[in-house]
Amino acid sequence: MSKLQQRYLSYLLRLWQTDNKPTWRASLESLTGERQGFASLEELFDYLKTQTNINDNEEASEDNLTNKLNHQEQI
Repeated sequence: MSKLQQRYLSYLLRLWQTDNKPTWRASLESLTGERQGFASLEELFDYLKTQTNINDNEEASEDNLTNKLNHQEQI
């Protein structure tokens, strides 16, 4: 997967309430058609945080490896 793909996420977001309850429900659908449902906005936010943290952690690991390699070349 290229860095551009890792840094870009696209979803169709749907939000709704049922039976006049104050709780919002949500679903995300990816470009591949995979759908993920959430019983609350908090669950949705947690999922999105997880998805973006995965990308942040991968990028940090790549940066650490690049720094180590550059340091070894200087020695």
